[in-house]
Amino acid sequence: MTTTQHLPTASSVDPNALRGKRAVVTGATSGMGLAIVRALTDRGAEVVYTGRSEARLTAAQAALGTPLAHPVRSDATVEADRADLAAQARAILGGVDHLFVNQGIAEFQTLEEVTEESWDHLFDVNAKGAFFTVQRLSPLLAEGGSIVFTTVSNDEIFPGLSVYSGAKEAVAAFAKVLAAELLPRRIRVNAVAPGFILTPTMGVAELTDEERADFVEQGNAFTPMGRGGTVEEIAAAALYLAVDATFTTGVELPVDGGFGKGLGH
Repeated sequence: MTTTQHLPTASSVDPNALRGKRAVVTGATSGMGLAIVRALTDRGAEVVYTGRSEARLTAAQAALGTPLAHPVRSDATVEADRADLAAQARAILGGVDHLFVNQGIAEFQTLEEVTEESWDHLFDVNAKGAFFTVQRLSPLLAEGGSIVFTTVSNDEIFPGLSVYSGAKEAVAAFAKVLAAELLPRRIRVNAVAPGFILTPTMGVAELTDEERADFVEQGNAFTPMGRGGTVEEIAAAALYLAVDATFTTGVELPVDGGFGKGLGH
């Protein structure tokens, strides 16, 4: 089964909907993170966004083409970089209304293939980096603001993703606990859980072109809606949680075309 997409066009987006709002998006030089930055700036928000590579930040800035977007080179696994990100967000934005913690990395490794080094790397990027990014930036968050983590639709489990899935489950737990901790400041904390989403790397950087094509074919076939999701659909869900879901906190929202529920299988 296939479906027709009806995504917002430039003309259908209110360029003043988020005018005056300030956001930080981590892991945003491509894919879902870049789509979140574009969705925010298209609506008038001012955004600080991060990536680890100066070259990719330069390419992202050229693609965005707006003075509302401010690139900052930052590695979420490095404390000095997290501290600098907080300092730059304060200097550029003055404060933060919406924080999107999006950085992540996946590797296919079976039980026998996982090493302590690969375990540490996956947890450092996906879990430790996410938690301590929030710790650094939370003092800048305005009362009534929001945090949105990017997790993963984990109801369907695939061999070789035990460490990645475990790290993302930790992030889902962060969202729930921090939602309770930040209630006194009226800061809502939620997570968007993508399923099979069409991104440049498909979330697994080491795949060859042939492997990536096979991965796309399998993902499309396994998704009940008959296709992979788009990065714009993830961005729309993330903005909904950040901005519009004003009575929602501690929630993990699957955006997976029915993938996690096994519909039609």
